[in-house]
Amino acid sequence: MTKRVALITGAAGGIGSATCRVFHEAGWTVVGVDRRHEVVVGVDHFIEADISDPESPARIFEQLMAHTGRLDALVNNAAMQVCKPILETTAEEWDQVMASNIRSVFLSAKAAYPMLRQSKGSIINVSSVHAMATSKNIAAYAASKGALSSFTRSMALEFGDDEIRVNAVLPGAVDTPMLHAGLERGHVEPGSLDELVRGLGERHVLGRVGLPEEIGKVIHFLADAKQSSYITGQSIVVDGGALARLSTE
Repeated sequence: MTKRVALITGAAGGIGSATCRVFHEAGWTVVGVDRRHEVVVGVDHFIEADISDPESPARIFEQLMAHTGRLDALVNNAAMQVCKPILETTAEEWDQVMASNIRSVFLSAKAAYPMLRQSKGSIINVSSVHAMATSKNIAAYAASKGALSSFTRSMALEFGDDEIRVNAVLPGAVDTPMLHAGLERGHVEPGSLDELVRGLGERHVLGRVGLPEEIGKVIHFLADAKQSSYITGQSIVVDGGALARLSTE
């Protein structure tokens, strides 16, 4: 039986590396893409590239075709944050976030489309709860993730005739380096890193922050047509209940 193939961007990051392991353990061939060349457990073939660079997708998908000859799932996970007030965010920083978080998805989806049409595959975009509710000093990131959720719906509509499913996963607070870097925005009480993570987790319905593997498993569910064949155009929130509680309580 031919192994299914997943291409995962941002493969060296917290959610990206965990997602690579989840797909590998499920029997997929995993192609990882990241601008940092690191050894990632579960990656069968690694491509060092900046997916937001308009010149990169052609090279990435040429390598993918040469290495695997097929693509069944594209996981658009690459992202960056700038944690600054709006008035202190530069135009260059704004553009960098938009290029990394939304332009990269536009470019990779166009490049992946011919292979996904052939396999009747799927696209999973890693958005964020910040697309729906946000906090201070993270406006560029929140705006990019709101755009990504909208773009997910647009792709689902345009690609549906070719039986390509497109969905988004909206993680909440997940124990990753990106979360750690953003914990100094002032939205939680000051303390050590462990105290900050624990304090943030206690504000969730489930009493903790998420694990990267928990997000990876939802991404895999949406990629696997045997499990999610009738789901497209959706934004699946995975946030430990954070959005379920009124902020006024």
